[in-house]
Amino acid sequence: MLSGNPQNEPMHYGEVFGVWSYLATTKGLLVAYQTFINHTGDKDLKSFLEDLTQGMKQEIQQIENLLKVNGIAPPPTAQERPVASLESIPVGARFNDPEIAAGVSMDIAAGLVACSQIMGQSIREDIGMMFGQFHITKAQFGGRLLRINKEKGWLVPPPLHLQTPELVHA
Repeated sequence: MLSGNPQNEPMHYGEVFGVWSYLATTKGLLVAYQTFINHTGDKDLKSFLEDLTQGMKQEIQQIENLLKVNGIAPPPTAQERPVASLESIPVGARFNDPEIAAGVSMDIAAGLVACSQIMGQSIREDIGMMFGQFHITKAQFGGRLLRINKEKGWLVPPPLHLQTPELVHA
């Protein structure tokens, strides 16, 4: 049962839970990011979010196929958000670009951890490899967003350690 083609192996409960939960989260974040695209005024951030959501749609399709082949019902899918004009959103009701970038940065970091956890608990090589690829892609998006945050001056670093204390000689 656990030798040969990994696609013929059953998923264990940990794999099912991890994959299903990852999919549910990704589906929720996708519609949130579609809303963020409507609120984004910065062209670089908007382009990043559009690329990110395209990647998320591909992940969703791959994971849904995996679950369906294994007889597992995927989580529900929310309706995609319509495109809206930034000017039609009242100023006081808008997310601003630095807030969007910070929130998406946190989500990417959490996604890296989730991918690593699924990779670590998987005994099916195909699932481990799938989430390894998602991890690589997510790390690339994280690096790209970090550059945007730095270039735009949106990154708020923790206190920087600029000086090292002198060693006390006894």
